[in-house]
Amino acid sequence: MMFGIMKNNSILFAALLSVPVLALAAKANPLVFHPAYAPSPADNPLKGFVPYVGQGREFPHALEFSYLPLTSLMTGPTTFNWVPLEEMLDSVASRGCQSVFRIYLEYPRRPSGVPEYLVKAGVKVRAWTNTNTQPFPPALDHTPDYEDPRLRSALTNFIAALGARYDGDPRIGFITAGLLGTWGEWHCHPHEEWFASKTVQTEVMDAYAAAFRKTPVLLRYPAGDNDSSYAPNDRRDFGYHDDSFAWATLDTGRKNEGWFYLARLRKAGPAAMERWRTAPIGGEIRPELWPVLWKTEGCKEGQDFAHCVSETHVTWLMDSSTSRALTAEERERALAAARSLGYELQVVKATVGVKGRTLDVSVTLTNRGVAPFYAGWPVLLLATGSASEEVSAEMPFVLKTLQPGTTDTQSQTLDIAKFSGGEIKVLLSVPNPLKTGKPLRFANSDQDRDRAGWLTLGKFFYRPTPK
Repeated sequence: MMFGIMKNNSILFAALLSVPVLALAAKANPLVFHPAYAPSPADNPLKGFVPYVGQGREFPHALEFSYLPLTSLMTGPTTFNWVPLEEMLDSVASRGCQSVFRIYLEYPRRPSGVPEYLVKAGVKVRAWTNTNTQPFPPALDHTPDYEDPRLRSALTNFIAALGARYDGDPRIGFITAGLLGTWGEWHCHPHEEWFASKTVQTEVMDAYAAAFRKTPVLLRYPAGDNDSSYAPNDRRDFGYHDDSFAWATLDTGRKNEGWFYLARLRKAGPAAMERWRTAPIGGEIRPELWPVLWKTEGCKEGQDFAHCVSETHVTWLMDSSTSRALTAEERERALAAARSLGYELQVVKATVGVKGRTLDVSVTLTNRGVAPFYAGWPVLLLATGSASEEVSAEMPFVLKTLQPGTTDTQSQTLDIAKFSGGEIKVLLSVPNPLKTGKPLRFANSDQDRDRAGWLTLGKFFYRPTPK
């Protein structure tokens, strides 16, 4: 279809074959292309369903998730062992994916994550049976004294060291703040009296804000100034993650369900409600839904999945529902749901004007998704010639500013003075800074048609102007 402008205009096609392009500037320039839409893949980078590390390999994905105990990474007040994290990041990257991870101090059924040196120093750790573990049975939990100044110092020291080493690391997609509460999920339900005070929460958030300027960090619970349990975060730059997605997401208006994600978000205020425009929203599909979510069109259990997506503008979701054997129908439903998360960028128009020995290229992008693309990845323009000539340049798009339902047009000029003539292809790409990672793929049918990782914007015949 990229030759459509030539097939549908025989005069233009003949002219391009017989006279220099420069002489046709008034008649033939610019060439206009309208790349056709096609759904973007379910494993586009930095979005979609997220299995645990090494699982779910049969279902397309670009992110993998892991928990790590702080004790495996921290050996003293300012000494660290990064080997477990490095091994995890490298393992995930070897599969072309980026990592989402959370560091925890307490996790039912697992040993305490409190660093051993703190335990030996006398930091109190309470062992108890946690019954808030549905759909799994009650399990032994270990809750530390979050107010102990030695633990508080360890947490801020760790975050500072983590950021100094890993902020902007291309192997990492997102970090959930973790560290506080059961599963690092910022609660000790049903014993909220054991959870960290607002003072401790603020220390942790301040440490993350100072340490991470590039890699997104997500918090579990939105909170405004008057929240009874949580320090205010509505005006901070963190994203949020809903870990009971499609189960306790939508605001029902019931008093006993005020902890549901959208209910808390609305209570936190307008700044929190608009947070998704500048910071990513993630989460986890509630485990009770894993066995049933894709069996019927519109799951009858929990809350409507599509409605939850549109209301939250969620970009990624931890998920084990796709790790089980799926029927063909279930798989198609799951693929469509994965594609519905986050961004979907489509090129709707491209123009190519030839001026002497340069190409003036203009590209119009639209975001058909529910959220922006939050990373600052470059958009590259490439022209290739029939004799293997190539020239490229970065286009001035800022993808993170392209909100859902909006378009942006940017232009760039390419020097084709060394091109000998013949067919020229013009292509567009958003490369992944992770060398092994998946490139961002546009929602266009000619994505990857002529070169892997690149969208073909158009093709035309070029005859150089005689010097």
